[in-house]
Amino acid sequence: MEKMNILCIVQARIGSTRLPRKVLKNINGKTLLEIHLERALKSKKITKWKVATTTEDEAVKIVAIAKKLGLESFRGSVNDVLERYYYAALPDKPDYIVRLTSDCPLIDPFEIDNVIEKCINGNYDYASNALEPTFPDGIDAEVFKFSVLEKAYRKATLKSDREHVTPYIWRNSSVKGGKMFRSLSVKYHKDFSKYRLTVDTKDDFDLIEKLVLDLGLNKKWLEYVDYLNKNPDLMSINAKHKRNEGYQKSLEND
Repeated sequence: MEKMNILCIVQARIGSTRLPRKVLKNINGKTLLEIHLERALKSKKITKWKVATTTEDEAVKIVAIAKKLGLESFRGSVNDVLERYYYAALPDKPDYIVRLTSDCPLIDPFEIDNVIEKCINGNYDYASNALEPTFPDGIDAEVFKFSVLEKAYRKATLKSDREHVTPYIWRNSSVKGGKMFRSLSVKYHKDFSKYRLTVDTKDDFDLIEKLVLDLGLNKKWLEYVDYLNKNPDLMSINAKHKRNEGYQKSLEND
């Protein structure tokens, strides 16, 4: 793979509606944001990192965590996250952007690199391991060309498209029958999509806390899933929550 300028933009905000200040919640002295970033930073393909947060007062705490880890940050719109992403990327105009969300504390760097490699090697406009989910919720990685982000920023008008960054892209992608963006759905050979390793609710946090306390911070995603299979009572902690509840709520508001 030729040397590319690959910018990872991690989105993080304070005012989550279902679990406010969730990225600042603490497990064993580390915030969820630190846990997420420290795992993601093990990626071997990403050449630059940026945390895209908001103009909320308390977002200074997010900026401080990014700085502590040696990362740049950008502060932009609270609700127009697509605009926030675009302006965070604009000074760099990278070849590719990796989108990660900070509510995925157990993100797996190997899977991030897998999506990056497949996207670039196939010269796709957009690739994601969440388009047709087979990985657990919380292992999501999206990769797209800067030109694709720019087009979405200029053309997307639905509130849900602006709030969630990539719906305009994947809706107009070839995997979904669209013609605007040539896309790739990255799948695992078995379906683990029913597992939740994301943090949207207090139940989700309780499960992640239990996994971290029992197994530590450095396991691969499959090891956390294996542990859940051996301890089915843990799975029931957050089993009632559906994937992409926030996006579904945005669609209803449209």
